Amino acid sequence: MDSVLSFFGLDCTKKKEKETERCLRANDREFNLSFKYATNAIKTSKYNLFTFLPLNLFEQFQRLANAYFFFLLILQLIPEISSLSWFTTVVPLVLVLSITAAKDASDDINRHKSDKQVNNRKVKVLVDGELRSEKWMDVQVGDIIMLENNQFVTADLLLLSSSEPLNLIYIETAELDGETNLKVKQALTVTGDMGDCIEALAAFNGEVHSEPPNNRLDKFTGTLKYKGEKYSLDNDRILLRGCTLRNTDWCFGLVVFGGPDTKLMQNCGKTIFKRTSIDHLMNVLVLFIFGFLAFMCTILAIGNVIWEYQEGALFTAFLPRPEGVNAAFSGFLTFWSYVIILNTVVPISLYVSVEIIRLGNSFYIDWDRKMYYPRSDTPAEARTTTLNEELGQIKYIFSDKTGTLTQNIMTFNKCSINGKSYGDVLDFGGHRLEVTDRTEKVDFSYNPLADPKFYFHDHSLVEAVKLENVEVHAFFRLLSLCHTVMAEEKNEGDLLYQAQSPDEGALVTAARNFGFVFRSRTPETITIVEMGVQRSYELLAILDFNNFRKRMSVIVRSPEGRLTLYCKGADTIVYERLHPSCSKLMDVTTEHLNEYAGEGLRTLVLAYKDLEEEYFQEWKQRHHEASTAMENRDELLDDLYEEIEKGLLLLGATAIEDKLQDGVPQTIEQLSKADIKIWVLTGDKQETAENIGYSCNMLREEMTGIFTVAANTPEEVAEELRNARRTMKPEAADEPPFIKTGILGKKSKVVAEETVDGEYALVINGHSLAYALEKSLSLELLRTACMCKTVICCRVTPLQKAQVVELVKKHKKAVTLAIGDGANDISMIKAAHIGVGISGQEGMQAVLSSDFSFAQFRYLQRLLLVHGRWSYLRMCKFLRYFFYKNFTFTFVHFWYGFYNGFSAQTVYDEWFITLYNLVYTALPVLGMSLFDQDVDDRWSFQYPQLYVPGQLNMYFSKKAFIICLLHGWYSSVVLFFIPYGAMYDTLRDDGHDIADYQSFALLAQTCLLVVVCIQLGLDTSYWTAVNQFFLWGSLSVYFAVIFTMYSNGMYLIFTASFPFIGTARNSLNQPNMWLTVLLTSILCVLPVVAYRFILIQLRPTINDKVRYKVRQAKSVLPPAPRRAPIRRSSTRRSGYAFSHAKGYGDLVTSGRYLRRPALNLNRTVTFSPAGRQQGESGVETYRAVGDYETAQATP
Repeated sequence: MDSVLSFFGLDCTKKKEKETERCLRANDREFNLSFKYATNAIKTSKYNLFTFLPLNLFEQFQRLANAYFFFLLILQLIPEISSLSWFTTVVPLVLVLSITAAKDASDDINRHKSDKQVNNRKVKVLVDGELRSEKWMDVQVGDIIMLENNQFVTADLLLLSSSEPLNLIYIETAELDGETNLKVKQALTVTGDMGDCIEALAAFNGEVHSEPPNNRLDKFTGTLKYKGEKYSLDNDRILLRGCTLRNTDWCFGLVVFGGPDTKLMQNCGKTIFKRTSIDHLMNVLVLFIFGFLAFMCTILAIGNVIWEYQEGALFTAFLPRPEGVNAAFSGFLTFWSYVIILNTVVPISLYVSVEIIRLGNSFYIDWDRKMYYPRSDTPAEARTTTLNEELGQIKYIFSDKTGTLTQNIMTFNKCSINGKSYGDVLDFGGHRLEVTDRTEKVDFSYNPLADPKFYFHDHSLVEAVKLENVEVHAFFRLLSLCHTVMAEEKNEGDLLYQAQSPDEGALVTAARNFGFVFRSRTPETITIVEMGVQRSYELLAILDFNNFRKRMSVIVRSPEGRLTLYCKGADTIVYERLHPSCSKLMDVTTEHLNEYAGEGLRTLVLAYKDLEEEYFQEWKQRHHEASTAMENRDELLDDLYEEIEKGLLLLGATAIEDKLQDGVPQTIEQLSKADIKIWVLTGDKQETAENIGYSCNMLREEMTGIFTVAANTPEEVAEELRNARRTMKPEAADEPPFIKTGILGKKSKVVAEETVDGEYALVINGHSLAYALEKSLSLELLRTACMCKTVICCRVTPLQKAQVVELVKKHKKAVTLAIGDGANDISMIKAAHIGVGISGQEGMQAVLSSDFSFAQFRYLQRLLLVHGRWSYLRMCKFLRYFFYKNFTFTFVHFWYGFYNGFSAQTVYDEWFITLYNLVYTALPVLGMSLFDQDVDDRWSFQYPQLYVPGQLNMYFSKKAFIICLLHGWYSSVVLFFIPYGAMYDTLRDDGHDIADYQSFALLAQTCLLVVVCIQLGLDTSYWTAVNQFFLWGSLSVYFAVIFTMYSNGMYLIFTASFPFIGTARNSLNQPNMWLTVLLTSILCVLPVVAYRFILIQLRPTINDKVRYKVRQAKSVLPPAPRRAPIRRSSTRRSGYAFSHAKGYGDLVTSGRYLRRPALNLNRTVTFSPAGRQQGESGVETYRAVGDYETAQATP
């Protein structure tokens, strides 16, 4: 039954009991099928062939307006109350339903294609003792599958065995979190021993008990029962769907979660139907209009009853009433007749036009060449066509860090060696030059093992290396020895580095290019090539990195027998352990560190110490005892490390650039000027996130205060948040200031904005955020965070990202935007009003769930400040004008009712009523709504403050709607009574009476059309040839149509449909008709012109001021802003070492990591200090194999 319901697109999974534990047995499909686990097939489509029409129509008629027009259509089919033909409603209704259905069908067809492509991928599955190629959709929970190098992981798998020693594998998680550094997973020894033995794998019958399906990408708990033993399972044993196998020939895995149960799909969540704030406002206004319509119809119906009582008997002699119809019943029928006639206050063409405008503005985004990224051939894409104007109202941006603000690239930028700074490019006068793509690069061709992708611009450092400067050589020797990088050399000279973090890879690569090439390692040795000579150092100890130590050291013995400790770490940590003789050098190096930190670079201090053999042997013995102690092992080891890492000699410092995407600081600066608040939500550590905050200029030294919340209890978190709030605004009340709404002034859930003096920033950790998001503290968090200019949330989970967005959405009357590039950002992207995906990276999951996508963060300013602002401006102008022209059109009917006995007779020709919104006024307003702009894109960037009115809903609101209603009411009075007075008791030139119904209808509708066209011209700020064509073309079409429809020929062919025979040619040849048109136009337009003139003089808006500047400049474009490189003097150090997790020292010294022996290690590379190349250079890339830490891509 479930499968039948599923076929018809009905979801029956909600009726199933919630899973509390996943239990499965390997190679036992019958056992696993009893639990009815989801298969590996995915389904993201909404409809199928049978359900499309009923479900789509059901969804469309949930829109109030569509249901209303359908109700009108039914009324028009009742002859007793209908004074209009049925086609006036059915044609536009069918049109709008068809357009929407076609768009929905197109979107769903694309979803079907995507699902089919994924579900039909092939993978090798172990079935009945042999490997078979099966489709992904046919894979079941409990199956054992084989993955090969560069293959996507099919489902969430328990790793069983791999081709690598000790069952290690390398995976790339770009599809999940946007990080392109490699991560290591390792199978249990008990399963790894099976290797690729098909018989052993087929006989494996282990049982897995684990957590139920969830969206936690970084956590897994479970157990494996096998041969009477129980083994613990954690996230290090699990391969998630969406990952890619790298640098591993093959591996086998057991399917734990499939299809919709995988963590990737759990993060995708349910698609939320997003609607703009204007849509929500429109729903309120439509309800008001319905009430106003009922009010007008009631007045006219009452008037009809009174008229029937007083005057009706006089007409019954020649116009007898139908049997059973009295005055009261006549009033009832009149009410519904006027509902039909006055329905044009909300014409269905409004919704057709809105969809067309949104579609057109979406194409502008797709076609914008300035948002096209040629490097990856990625254009910007509007993936939804219903949210464009919302882009012009953004108040809060929630951004991921890795892959969104950064490029995932680490570069060795500068260094300080023995008190001299290297990395700057100077001119002949000693002045610093800005480094650009045209700046001459250092030629490393003299080094056959150099990485050709490594760039450096300061030639003096290479000269120092070639001159065999002792300190420079010691500096790079330390970088080539003090690390846990693993080297692989598949071909001679072709080095591949596997680094636990991109920082280490960048430093080792720098040392390689400057002549100190890390070549290979064993558990006991490190082999490097120093200036062309291969040397092997004995590795005696690794004093590994952890969060407390913030440093790493190695103890090595050189080929000459010299014992040396090399150390690198955070400056504050290493400085405490330096020998007093280094004080002067430390002062100079500190100046360089401040300079580097001011440029947002991640710094690291290097030091060394020669050791005595006797002391080291004694220390080594104590180290062995401490490392085997059963109690207080970590404390004992820390004490030993502390002892030996003293009296160090300072070598210098390194400065690594965690490369931001191009234009990120400038983009953030522009968005800040537009009063947009940016919150960074990242899974990275606090120090790493702060580094990027400083690099992006979101955090600045000159800020009034930067608050850090890192407490571990709810009480402490609450206290820290309160203290921060009271510091920013001491006079603020403890209770949140809720906005009062409604007639009775009841409190809403919306918290009012609280302004503070100065600029503040808030940095909060993930564990503190978990407490702060609880119901009791969430408003305190919101108030404190919203007072700050910048908010950075570190170590947050995907769920917490969505919760932060939901908190702001719920309690702030503001529009939110979330931007990210990985699967861990999907929940945030879907929760925000607008979701933006960064495409062009290897991870595309975020893009698939986004509303808009592009390749670079810097395009966000163009999306918002240009496309978003224009879309919002155009939509608001459209709505104001559309309501005005339709109120004017409809109110004329209302006034006419008092002069026709409330008989529900229309004042206009029936064909004019049908074509007014569909033909005569459709194209001019569309032209304005698609092409209008107050200022061009260059001026929009020059004055980001132009964006602020959109955040405040200044262009279209309930107040603006009431003004449109009053404007339409005034115009309707002029358009009815002036033509009425002009024709009353008036004669033609030939002496005949001109005051007949048809002539009055023609005059009224002509005056109406001319006035609304003039009003459109006044509203248009940017004229194009298309606008001119549409405006004059519509007027021309009107006159062509009336002369055709009111001709003798049309009357003779269709007598009943075209009764206005000869009206046009007999009326429009009278001068007083055209004078009446002129008079009504002046009376309608003059007050509008006067009001706008006075308003601009007394209360000019930011738009008025900027447009005045544009006119003053005679439309000369402003010069492109030139920005000097951002340089800050800073006392804060950007801590490279802080970004690491616990290191891989244990893995390195155990020998378990080793993959393949290095090739031809005894060969000596020919190296010419003079700079001549003596051999072929090898290309090197490195990949980080760290955990969820700082994710950066390979350069």
